[in-house]
Amino acid sequence: MQSELLRLANMYFPGGGFGVNVPENLRTVMVRGQGSRMHDANGKEYIDYLLGSGPLLVGHAHPEVVDAVQRQSASSSTFYMLNEPAIRLAQKVVEAAACGDSLRYVLSGTDATFSALRIARAATGRNLVIKFEGAFHGSHDVAQVSVEVAPNERRPAGVRDASGIPASVAGEVLVAQFNDLESVAALVEARGHEIAAIIVEPLQRVLVPRPGFLQGLRALASQHGIVLIFDEVVTGFRIAWGGAQELYGVTPDLACYSKTIGGGYPVSAIVGPKEMLDLTVPRQDGSQFCYVGGTLSGNPVATAAGLATLNILDRPGVYDRLRQMGETLRREIEAAGKRAGLPVRAPGEGPVLQVVFSDREELETGAHLTQIDHRRTLQFGHKMISRGIFFTPKGKMYISLAHTDADLDQTLDSVGKVLRDLA
Repeated sequence: MQSELLRLANMYFPGGGFGVNVPENLRTVMVRGQGSRMHDANGKEYIDYLLGSGPLLVGHAHPEVVDAVQRQSASSSTFYMLNEPAIRLAQKVVEAAACGDSLRYVLSGTDATFSALRIARAATGRNLVIKFEGAFHGSHDVAQVSVEVAPNERRPAGVRDASGIPASVAGEVLVAQFNDLESVAALVEARGHEIAAIIVEPLQRVLVPRPGFLQGLRALASQHGIVLIFDEVVTGFRIAWGGAQELYGVTPDLACYSKTIGGGYPVSAIVGPKEMLDLTVPRQDGSQFCYVGGTLSGNPVATAAGLATLNILDRPGVYDRLRQMGETLRREIEAAGKRAGLPVRAPGEGPVLQVVFSDREELETGAHLTQIDHRRTLQFGHKMISRGIFFTPKGKMYISLAHTDADLDQTLDSVGKVLRDLA
């Protein structure tokens, strides 16, 4: 069955797929997920640290999420109108977010960051954006500037990482270095009157912010009337109930959410102060406003799934458990590297980490993540998948509430064996 499905995928999808890019011998078609496990069309079982690229923080097919989706689907799949699950989810998200009292739904993380930048421009009347080299904010044009960390003699000018992006877009993006507050201050001092927004992943991929870095961004933005945007697509409701805002103690002007708030279904949101979000409301007099929305924004099935997910996460001990599992994996993976005589690092925060091979003790900037042994890091990911431990090679590992101590033990057993092979 799987070989036939892969043949059809090669016929109909560019590149033969739309998810994780792996060698031909590791290509697979998933047919079922339950808890921390997923199964392919040949019946092979995997411990899943991909989790749909992060949304499944409570695991696959959690009974409460399934029940919520089934009940809502039996009522209606969509309205393009106010609906109860969307209202209840909005209340939950806004109450958890320190940055505002209002929310606008869109569909994906890409939509959320794109729309937040549009709101920032509408609020300030300015055009320029500061982003950080190596940060990923989705697939829209601004987001695809300087995602790759490469030699850039024109910095702070951005580099277009995808074809089809107008040169004018790159000209509107100023590129700074994550964890380097001086690089941001220099841009703000020189061109603050032109800058609409600073957009940042508060945990950039798996790079933890240095003490004072996010606080410094907040101070610079406030001083110069710049909108500070936290991209909490990954961190929201994952590294703490209140996300990075709670964990790091810094409040942005706008925050973008997706992944966890949809529980595996497509929904995202921008949260901020009412006066700023009200810029997206159509004017009765027909004057210009900041359009944000879409046909399926606030979809009741997706918001019902998200609400059920947040209700599960809003229980005692949840974040202690997620953090404990993340710390265990990081600590034991690095210890296994030492035993194998390999420079293994596992940076991250809470239930998100990445395994890389690097002689650097500390990984703090986007450039540091490029100065790794790419070949060995990729080999490690491929060998782990072949052993039934699934995550994106050279990418993040996401941990869910569904993962058990037995899952961690099996994972670490495979880590040890793979590292010995690589050594």
